[in-house]
Amino acid sequence: MNRQLIRSYILLVAVAILLFTVPVAFTLTAQLRDDTRQSVLREANTMALLLGTGDHISCGALTEVARAYGAKTPGDVQVTPTSHCAPNLPRPTADAALTRALDEKRSTTDWGSDFIWGKRLTVTVPARDQSAVRIVYSTSDMTQRLWNIWGFRAGLAVLVLAAAAAIGAYAARRITAPLRELNGMASKFSDGDLTARSPVTGPPETQTLARTLNQGAERLDTLVASQRIFVADASHQLRTPLTALRLSLDNIADGTDDEFVREDVEQATAEVVRMSRLVNGLLVLARAEAKVTATEPLSLGDIVDERLSVWRPAADERGVTIALKGSGGVDGRLLVLASPGHLDQVLDNVLSNALEVSPDGGTITVRAQPRGDVVELTVSDEGPGMSDAEKSRAFDRFWRGQGLTGRSGSGLGLAVVKQLVTDDGGTVTLADAPGGGLCVVISLRAAAQKSAG
Repeated sequence: MNRQLIRSYILLVAVAILLFTVPVAFTLTAQLRDDTRQSVLREANTMALLLGTGDHISCGALTEVARAYGAKTPGDVQVTPTSHCAPNLPRPTADAALTRALDEKRSTTDWGSDFIWGKRLTVTVPARDQSAVRIVYSTSDMTQRLWNIWGFRAGLAVLVLAAAAAIGAYAARRITAPLRELNGMASKFSDGDLTARSPVTGPPETQTLARTLNQGAERLDTLVASQRIFVADASHQLRTPLTALRLSLDNIADGTDDEFVREDVEQATAEVVRMSRLVNGLLVLARAEAKVTATEPLSLGDIVDERLSVWRPAADERGVTIALKGSGGVDGRLLVLASPGHLDQVLDNVLSNALEVSPDGGTITVRAQPRGDVVELTVSDEGPGMSDAEKSRAFDRFWRGQGLTGRSGSGLGLAVVKQLVTDDGGTVTLADAPGGGLCVVISLRAAAQKSAG
């Protein structure tokens, strides 16, 4: 927008210069041409009168005037001699202009070119007895003055356009300053900073827009805060009765010897445990949707190493190996833009699903590598994998895939993963792992890497 405003300002000034300066330059050029023609013609008429007088005094005066004129001006005088006066001056070449001047008894002017003028101006004036005076006037000085006229105005136009560009740049920045502030607010808002506000400055239109955006931001911040409070209250209110119900069922099981009662209590306890996990998953998903935080550069290698160290004991119990692709693991200098805590939850959910579907003695492979302006993190297992139809539904809430080694999943793990990754500006997809199984591909925005020193 700044560039468009500057270009428009310069174009307007250029049109003004074109409309006012160029006509003046053409007028000065025409005036220079007419003044020169009149001056040369006047001198030629004077010399023609001296030539037509016919006495020796006038003839001598003609010679002196012609030589003085040739010495002080770029013009050469040529004279057709008569019986009464034959000055020692060059003779004009017999041409159409000379013939026309003698036949029609009137002066002729030849500029040598139809475009402004040529290299010389030729003025022929008839005298008495088929004689004539011709002045051949060099136009080199006129051409120099012409360049001065146009060059001065061209230089002045360049200076004016440069000043217009500077003034236009200043004016454009002043005009677009409120828009840049609004853009800065929008950028912070998109990064999760719901406290960002724009100052109400500039013309009335931008002030109205800033107030509207600020009011919308405050309302959205209030709604998100209310949702966070609801999530916290729901967490407390739902977990407490479920815990109490489980304790009651455990007490019933401990106080009875009836096998049928014990079996019913165990089934009820299993359902309570499943409900507790479902509630926990819903709360995690609600927090992921409600809590919008600004992203920051985080070390992907440090986060991956920390989460793998947590999950390796659980994998070792079943003989499952969790391996980092490559001998060096994940480069510690590899930085990604993510909200604190998001990537930890993402890895926990993905590794939990991979461990649940992996056969005993299988391998879970984790790999991270940069790809342009993103970093691709993949987690591959050796489980039964998914069909294309199952992959299309895998991120739906409460959807559970087939082939799980247990039935404890809530169907919310991948939904939470997608929500968290999307909030950080990334993407997550499912693909077939080499050799069978499922590969979860997580693409995150790359941040500037740390220097090697």
